[in-house]
Amino acid sequence: MTHVITEHPYFGVFLLFALTAVAFPATLFAARFVSRKLARLDTEKLKLTIYECGPEVTKQPNTISAQFYLIALLFILFDVEIIFMFPWAIDFKLLGWFGFAEMILFILLLAIGFIYAWKKGALEWHSIK
Repeated sequence: MTHVITEHPYFGVFLLFALTAVAFPATLFAARFVSRKLARLDTEKLKLTIYECGPEVTKQPNTISAQFYLIALLFILFDVEIIFMFPWAIDFKLLGWFGFAEMILFILLLAIGFIYAWKKGALEWHSIK
C-alpha cells in the first residue's frame, strides 16, 4: 500500500476524535500550569482572619472517611454491571445456550471482582475517630 485510505466516510470523524484525545489533555495541562503560575499563594492568612466578629477560625480535619468513597465507587461499578443483565433477560430465549454461557461467564467475573474487593477489605467500614 502506497497511500493512506481517506475515502472512508468516518475518516474525518476519526481524525477529530484523535485530535480531541490529544488536545483535551494538553489544554488541561496548559491551564493547570498557567493557573499555578498566576495564583496568589499568600492568601492563607487572609482566609483565617476574623471577619467583623466571631470566634477564631480553626482548621478542622476531614471527618469523611475515604472508605465511604471506595464503597460508593464499588456500588456504582456493580450496579452498572448488573444493569447489563436486563437486555440479556429480555432476549434470553433468542440467545439460547450461547447467551446463557456468556451470562454465566459475566456473573463469574462479577463474583471474582466482588470476592477480590472483599478479601482486600474494601467492604470493611472503619470507624472514624
